[in-house]
Amino acid sequence: MSYLWLLWLLLATVYDARQRRIPNWLVLVGAATALTALAMNAQPFGIKWPEALTGSALGFGFLLLFYAAGVMGAGDVKFAGALGLWVGATPLVPIWIFASLLAGMHAMLWLALQRLTWFPRLTLMLSGRPGAADAPGARKHTRPIPFAAYLAVAAAVWMVWGRQR
Repeated sequence: MSYLWLLWLLLATVYDARQRRIPNWLVLVGAATALTALAMNAQPFGIKWPEALTGSALGFGFLLLFYAAGVMGAGDVKFAGALGLWVGATPLVPIWIFASLLAGMHAMLWLALQRLTWFPRLTLMLSGRPGAADAPGARKHTRPIPFAAYLAVAAAVWMVWGRQR
């Protein structure tokens, strides 16, 4: 099951990094796989139903505040809820901290590159889909930071190194 989890994290990372959105089908696949692992007693991190449900509620509820403030997309919130089903409540704090550090570095690099015009393609890549804001019918409010991708990377790092303590 941990390979399915890593595959789900990889898909989320690639999708969010390229499209700046997490589709509902991807969140549902992750949540359904986590629930199936719990039901089959094949959960790769040894957590049980109460911890998984608490992790899901905490992941969803905490990031919902950022969505309500208009600084995070709904896909990031839903992804955090599904991620909580996999890891439970306890690992979410270090995962959030590491993901926030990665997102902060992304933001600082993006802001610096906007001021320095030496790397225009890198600036476009960090800002989201190149030219998407100019397309007809494009969203007016784009989200340059793919936070779900950073959550997925932080969760994979936690799986490899964080659990060994």
